[in-house]
Amino acid sequence: MIIRRATSNDIPQIMNLVAGVVPVMIAAGNFQWNQDYPNAEVFADDISLNQLWVAEIDGQIAGVSAITTDQDEEYADAGLDITQTAIVTHRLAVSIHHQGRGVAAALLQQAETEAQTRGIKALRVDTNTANHATQKLFPKLGYSLAGEISLKIRPGLRFLCYEKRIE
Repeated sequence: MIIRRATSNDIPQIMNLVAGVVPVMIAAGNFQWNQDYPNAEVFADDISLNQLWVAEIDGQIAGVSAITTDQDEEYADAGLDITQTAIVTHRLAVSIHHQGRGVAAALLQQAETEAQTRGIKALRVDTNTANHATQKLFPKLGYSLAGEISLKIRPGLRFLCYEKRIE
């Protein structure tokens, strides 16, 4: 598995990955993503900001994540200090063909590497309350549940915020 920054040439494969993941999410009652979000423009913006990463297996995009410092203001509702710079993982997804192979963990490890490189002590991530896979994964990787929030950008949904402190 290779973890690398995404390029604009990766967008078609990323969109195919999303197209495979969204119906599975919806079928499981997780409405965090849909046919409109995330879209190619969102990923192109991430690429232009140099914050989109992909996991590649045998030449195929197996996973994607945006590794940013963008924190939603609602994170404060979970007791997190949003004035503190943190590495925040957004748009984390693994291809339905590569699940269970450590792809998400590898992308989250890349977020930790980015934090260490930049001297940032906090890692944060949020997930829909219906996403049980990530709720199991995050604690295994050292993340602690900070609290439950709603997000203005996704009305009607509830999210769990997680944080990992590194030294």
